[in-house]
Amino acid sequence: MTRRTTLLRNLSIVALLIAALLQVCGALTVSPRPEPVSAGGLAPEEVHAGAARGIVDRLQGHYRQMRFDDSLSEKVFNRYLRDLDPNRVYFLASDVAAFDRYRLLLDDQLRRGDLSAGFDIFNLYQQRVGERLEYLLARLDEGLDSLSFDGSDSVLLDRSEQPWASSEEDMDDIWERRLKNAVLTMRLDGVKDEEILTRLERRYSSQLNRVQQNASEDVFQIYINALTQTFDPHTSYFTPHTSENFNISMSRSLEGIGAVLQAEDEYTKVVRLVPGGPAAKAGQLKSADRIVGVGQEDDEMVNVIGWRLDEVVNLIRGPKGTEVRLEIIPAGSASEHSTREITIERNKVMLEEQAAKKQIIEIPGTNDSVERIGVIRIPAFYLDFDAYNRGEPDYTSTTRDVARLLQELNDEEPAIDGLVIDLRNNGGGSLHEATQLVSLFIGGGPTVQVRDARGRVQVERDKVPGTLYSGPMAVLVNRFSASASEIFAGAMQDYGRAIIIGDHTFGKGTVQTLLPLGHGQLKLTQAKFYRVSGSSNQNLGIVPDIEMPYLIDKEDIGESALPNALPWDKIDATAYTPQFNLTPYLPSLRELHDQRLAVNPEFIYVREQLVLLEEQRQKESVSLNEEERRSEQEAFEVRRLAIENTRRKAVGEEPLKDMAALRALDEQRSLDPENEMGDSDKPDPYLQETGAVLADLVRLLQNRQVANSEGKTAQE
Repeated sequence: MTRRTTLLRNLSIVALLIAALLQVCGALTVSPRPEPVSAGGLAPEEVHAGAARGIVDRLQGHYRQMRFDDSLSEKVFNRYLRDLDPNRVYFLASDVAAFDRYRLLLDDQLRRGDLSAGFDIFNLYQQRVGERLEYLLARLDEGLDSLSFDGSDSVLLDRSEQPWASSEEDMDDIWERRLKNAVLTMRLDGVKDEEILTRLERRYSSQLNRVQQNASEDVFQIYINALTQTFDPHTSYFTPHTSENFNISMSRSLEGIGAVLQAEDEYTKVVRLVPGGPAAKAGQLKSADRIVGVGQEDDEMVNVIGWRLDEVVNLIRGPKGTEVRLEIIPAGSASEHSTREITIERNKVMLEEQAAKKQIIEIPGTNDSVERIGVIRIPAFYLDFDAYNRGEPDYTSTTRDVARLLQELNDEEPAIDGLVIDLRNNGGGSLHEATQLVSLFIGGGPTVQVRDARGRVQVERDKVPGTLYSGPMAVLVNRFSASASEIFAGAMQDYGRAIIIGDHTFGKGTVQTLLPLGHGQLKLTQAKFYRVSGSSNQNLGIVPDIEMPYLIDKEDIGESALPNALPWDKIDATAYTPQFNLTPYLPSLRELHDQRLAVNPEFIYVREQLVLLEEQRQKESVSLNEEERRSEQEAFEVRRLAIENTRRKAVGEEPLKDMAALRALDEQRSLDPENEMGDSDKPDPYLQETGAVLADLVRLLQNRQVANSEGKTAQE
């Protein structure tokens, strides 16, 4: 064999090996980019590709440990479509079929920093939104008389699980019904047709103008967050601008209304109110309300449907002493067009306004006895980090304030018989303070476990010897008690130190870290909290020993309501010694509690309202026949008025004459929020009932001590 023949044969073998290798390792080849569905429009900037690759790299450290494969690609694809068109009222079925070419390609593209699929989908979305808004404006140009309200038509309230419209005609029908519902809702609220026309034209024109102002940065943020929030709802990408807003919101120099907001579908939703903030003090804004308009003092209201969260925040934020007007859809409202306007004066959220406070309530007992119950209300777990890190001896902290209040309660004459720690609406704060607060009541031991993405578990411990209070305790919580509040409540429950009373807590049991990027930053979930018993706080929250009814929709508020929330799970318990076993007392406490709630007018009122609200929530569609709709509303209002007047009669108040009086009362209630620390004339029924449960426990414990003492004497 000649040297040349040998060389040719070797080259052939190498070629065959390369071909085989390429066939087996198809990932070495770059798939051709599919032709875009829509022409022109927005395109990614050069900096976005690098940021995307950096985000993909850092997501490898997420607690969930998801692989970048076809399964993830499909999840991101579905999430992106849901984020853009949650109610399936913009994309046609043919659009979604055209997008299907991207379904299994997104993982590969994102790893390379290729954002073409996300921008292609968004460009068509933007076109479709514009078409729909132009359709609505054209119909309004024809006048409201062109709309018929005497047929048998109805409108679906939730189309998220409905098929995509198959044609332009089907889409026109969907939007015709939505327009008629908007008009009818406003008519039933007493708005005149001329004003309805003006409001709707202003709203749709504003939305159309906003859609046309979208920039590449907007698309990048929306698309990348479809990726990050496929991992969990607390993992988020912040552009440089939104990073700045996030950092400002973390500082105490923020001047605004004191509300935590999030983007949900096309709306800005209120997650919770900051204790001590202007919104919490005013009492008009509630969790789960949706903000659809923002106005400055006497300026015209600006419609913010479809706006980015940071843009809405910028409108709401402003100098101390100025007023901001908000148009909101109240939580639980059956229609997005049933709105009301509120005004809040901006101010700073001061640390001292979040400070713990104390009071004493007296609970009547048997034989003219009275149980004195100390109450410490903790709005947030706060710590002056700067002063703490500088080693200043008088730094401000939750634990220090509570310790001082406990000492004051311990010095009371006569002494308190029990203690309530009120954590309602406490959204968390410093983990350090939560664990330190536990140390005031357990006298040594572990307080919480933290598990990272690699499965390593770190145990936080009580490093302070002794206890400041060892008597009977209760912890009062609600759905807005989250994070650090859940760590404290869980420890008190596991150690048997307190009865947990109220509602299922929020269920936020994850730990996030801010990671800088070359372009913006990434908030990444890297760990989970676990109780000393091994149970996670995540998703499930803290389940109270004694439950009370609240007018809160758990399908709308809480970790379990968030898409892709990490699940509840359990790890091994750490070594700890429960200090008391309250379980044997719970059946008696629940029985006495249920007997009181069965005759308590305030809780009867709450339960009847819950039934009414649940009926409304279960409605899948509403009639577009004006006469029928008015009849339904009147029936609803008759029931509401009856529920209100039953409560008023039971507590000795004058019944209301009609719905106009009830609406006026609702407005008055929003302007004069109930003071939860008992400074107002009206007692807090939840706090009073918590005190009653704790008083029951005190008496049961006393009876047990008497029985044990008598038994011991008999034996002697």
